[in-house]
Amino acid sequence: MNTQPPTPSLAVIVVAAGSGQRLGFGIPKAAVPLSGESILLHALRGVAAAGVARQICVALPAGDRQLADICATFVAELARSSAGVRGTAAHPAVTTVDGGATRQDSVQSALAGLLEGTEKVLVHDAARALTPASVFRRVVGALKAGAVAVIPAIPVVDTIKMVAPTEGSAATMAPEVVTGTAVRGQLRAVQTPQGFDVDTLLRAHATAVDFDVETAASITDDAMLVEFLGLPVHVVVGSTQSLKITTPLDLVIAEGLLEGPLGARWSEG
Repeated sequence: MNTQPPTPSLAVIVVAAGSGQRLGFGIPKAAVPLSGESILLHALRGVAAAGVARQICVALPAGDRQLADICATFVAELARSSAGVRGTAAHPAVTTVDGGATRQDSVQSALAGLLEGTEKVLVHDAARALTPASVFRRVVGALKAGAVAVIPAIPVVDTIKMVAPTEGSAATMAPEVVTGTAVRGQLRAVQTPQGFDVDTLLRAHATAVDFDVETAASITDDAMLVEFLGLPVHVVVGSTQSLKITTPLDLVIAEGLLEGPLGARWSEG
């Protein structure tokens, strides 16, 4: 556990309100077991290991007692790990809020639950439960250097094509046709945690209230909201270990990381 003093004005929002339907467990994604413990518990341990925040605010499905109990277990674990550590901020405060119907709703709810005086915030998906501590620190470092929005990302290794539905008689050959090929060297696969100046993120979410249905549906992360403000979003190096656990195959890969040679040191990679 990292015992360095956290940044006094920084919080981490952990979004854990997803349904997890594609994992097929019939329970919220954050409660799905990963090597014997919940995805959420692994994610919270990763945030704490980074040692960057004075608060961790977790957005949970409304009324979900199982995930609330997991957060309580984590709080007790933190207390045991910091027993005897000097200082009043030996570990971050852990709070929970009810998430909403969409990821954007959940983040807005968590923003309202941040401690007074919070100036910087990281928004992190619980599904990226194995994100290394070094990624958190790179994002925070960019915020401290003056960035108002920062995302971790890794280069795309696949060739990416744009496609459209095949029309007319050609539809009998294949359902889609290529309309263009993206320049792979300019592409990045974006991860979390994404870091922001709090006032900037609040303004971005306030602007999104006026989006039409189509535009709102196109928003897949908080950085996109900041882009709509016309502000720069800076990029730091992410990690291949920060995979998003969405499908059963992702779960198998994550378990392999924990149980294989990287298991003892994934939080530092």
